[in-house]
Formats: sequence, structure tokens, C-alpha cells
Amino acid sequence: MTYVVTDNCIACKYTDCVEVCPVDCFYEGENMLVIDPEECIDCGVCEPECPADAIRADTEGDMEKWVAFNAKYAALWPVILEAKEPLPSADEMDGKPDKLASQFSENPATEDA
Repeated sequence: MTYVVTDNCIACKYTDCVEVCPVDCFYEGENMLVIDPEECIDCGVCEPECPADAIRADTEGDMEKWVAFNAKYAALWPVILEAKEPLPSADEMDGKPDKLASQFSENPATEDA
């Protein structure tokens, strides 16, 4: 089992989860985070820390696509080791539907992001 980040993280990018992760398995894109499913140790400490409720166990229904999504972008994006401020749009975008289609950026985070 692993945990994955789902689309509610998009355009929010809260990083509370990063602070509690004991194995540094979060990776940072321009406007969301992902978890490397190969590095995740299934401890579950990140899930309750996410203000956007975007972290799910892969045993929940329909998570196969999110495991693949997280694996793909974890291989492309830089690791994030410390919490940062959420995106300015975080409160407004939290819970908005269809963010994967309308808001997602494939770009990795930059030094100032």
C-alpha cells in the first residue's frame, strides 16, 4: 500500500504533509505535490495533515490512476524537504471540481516556487 496525492492539491499546494513525512517522498510541481509510491512507507502521517484532503490511500476506490500519476511526476519533479507557503489561490481553489483538466501544470517547481 502507498499514499497518493489527488487532484484537490492542484492550485493549492499546501505543504503541511512534507513536514511530517519521515522518508522525504514528496515531489514538487509548479502547482501541486505528488508522493513517490516506491518511496512511501505507508505510515499514513501525511494524510491527516493535508488541509485540502488531497491525500488518499491507494486502497480506496479508483486510486490506480493516481498511483500512476504520482509515480510519473515523482520521477520528473524535484523532492521537497521543507514546508512552504501554499499558493495564493489555495483557499479559493480548495474543493473546486475538474482541476486536473483546467488547472494542472506538468512543470516542475522552480527555486522560488
